[in-house]
Amino acid sequence: MAHQSAQLAPETHPPCYVFESPAEMARHVALLIAGIIRERNSLGRNAVLGLPTGSTPVSVYRELIRMHRDERLDFSRVVTFNLDEYCGVEPDQLQSYHRWMREHFFDHVNIPPQNIHIPDGMTPPEKVAAHCRRYEDAIREAGGIDVLLLGIGRNGHIGFNEPFSSPAGRTRLVTLDPITRKDAASDFFGEENVPTQAITMGLATILEARKVLLMALGEHKANIIRETVERPASDRIPASILQRHPDAEVLLDGAAAGELSGWATPWVTGAVKWNEPLIKRAVIWLCEQTGKALLKLDDEDFRTHGLHQLLRLHGPAQRLAHDVFQWMLNTIEYHPAGKEPKRVICFSPHPDDDVISMGGALIRLVEDGHEVHVAYMTSGNIAVFDHDARRIADLVTEYNRLFGIDLEKSRDVERTVVDALDSKHAGKSDVEHVRTIKGLIRWSEAKAAAMKVGCREEHLHFLDLPFYRTGTVAKNPVGEEDVAIIRGLIEEVQPQQIYVAGDLSDPHGTHRVCAEAIFRALWGMERDGKKTPEVLLYRGAWQEYDLHEIEIAVPLSPGDLLLKRKAIFMHESQKDEALFPGADPREFWQRAEDRNKGTADRYNQIGLPEYYAMEAFVRWKGTPI
Repeated sequence: MAHQSAQLAPETHPPCYVFESPAEMARHVALLIAGIIRERNSLGRNAVLGLPTGSTPVSVYRELIRMHRDERLDFSRVVTFNLDEYCGVEPDQLQSYHRWMREHFFDHVNIPPQNIHIPDGMTPPEKVAAHCRRYEDAIREAGGIDVLLLGIGRNGHIGFNEPFSSPAGRTRLVTLDPITRKDAASDFFGEENVPTQAITMGLATILEARKVLLMALGEHKANIIRETVERPASDRIPASILQRHPDAEVLLDGAAAGELSGWATPWVTGAVKWNEPLIKRAVIWLCEQTGKALLKLDDEDFRTHGLHQLLRLHGPAQRLAHDVFQWMLNTIEYHPAGKEPKRVICFSPHPDDDVISMGGALIRLVEDGHEVHVAYMTSGNIAVFDHDARRIADLVTEYNRLFGIDLEKSRDVERTVVDALDSKHAGKSDVEHVRTIKGLIRWSEAKAAAMKVGCREEHLHFLDLPFYRTGTVAKNPVGEEDVAIIRGLIEEVQPQQIYVAGDLSDPHGTHRVCAEAIFRALWGMERDGKKTPEVLLYRGAWQEYDLHEIEIAVPLSPGDLLLKRKAIFMHESQKDEALFPGADPREFWQRAEDRNKGTADRYNQIGLPEYYAMEAFVRWKGTPI
């Protein structure tokens, strides 16, 4: 039974449940697992779990750890089998799934070590086949898997069962798909460091689990989820094999469900309860289907595309189109904070999100005379190439040599940095000196970029939140110290308006984590009776809001966009080639300009005024993302 906050997406197989937030989904999954564990404990039997790694199940493990700590959930009769492991990765290596599982789950609960099973990626090649057979035997001896958790890759893989894997496949050695290796590049500090092979539980083994829960979060999973549950099962999409499973469920947030027909266009599956947001969504969708502008739609367009009910209850077409036209026209706002001087904070998760995502709005806010603060929430130091750190260390030493300033100490630091980089193995994290230099590179670039759009240096705040200071892509959970730092800044500046990255598409999750920390700070202020500012959400480099979601659209002139581009260029360490570019090959400035011009084009296509470019925002409604 799905958690009460989840909605069933109609006409999908296996059934999809859409949750209000990732936290709600995690609680649902943890409660289900806890129920199985308690039931088996009461019968004196083992509960057998199939477990994944990755960013999606982290919240599930944290909730299970909380239940163990606060509710005495007993894991002593739990047996676990992990889905997969990279080949050639030592168990204690940073990227090892053995280490990941220990740090995120096993070290915090009382599962007996002998009950934990993870494929051994260091098994010699000649012994891999026997190792895989023993893994299958161990699953059978444990009585089979009671509940198996899965994530899904952009190419539809589950475990490391890549496209065109055999449905009859068992635990085995596999060669990783190029998309899989690209997606893992950030964990290994470069795609070239990602192993080419792994050991994975097979599709036949997955199908034998008594219950399967596939979890997905974010817009970047929306397309593959649609392929998995709305298209016929295909070897090209390994996850689609779950259509054959008698008790499989797909658990999603709204972003991951965004392309499901019954979720994105619920009117095509039957009668719906019409309200203003749904009417706006349906009529704009109709413009896209017909290729017409809003004020050119007629009654026949509504009937031809299955919108009879909307036409009957709220028509005629002329009235519906005019209402939506006016709603969209009212989103266009040249002055996003108004014309009266205000204090504003833009929270930038990474050091370049401010100018990439809302550089045009920052230009306008400064021009309108507002006191514009930018809060850089993390150092961004993991996204700097080693050669940049080496170059800066050399530059500082040479500068000190020229002026005779602490030359010996400077040389010691340079030797430490150079030695650390020379001895650094592929995929390893940096030592503190190197992290510091990389952080300073991002700090100097962020200052230059913000000042390029007119912000004042004294209004730039580098928070360096503790959750980020791991030196690796994997970050700690947001803690009270993070929240206190954010709240302290808000109470110090006392802004009337703040901007927050509400981007679920960030492939590394930092935007989502930073937003959570800000919202917790605001909720705390509300509980204490303190006034809180208006909150506008912006998107990062990965994706724009859909037209029907946009509540404020700030028009940008060619000059605005050119100045924004120059500000982005200040981030030289991210220029030409970023260390973690994601799946999009374009540079960040290109993504930003294409997105801003695309938003303006979409406004024009539905009959709104034609602008050169636009940045879009939505208002935070006080709910989790």
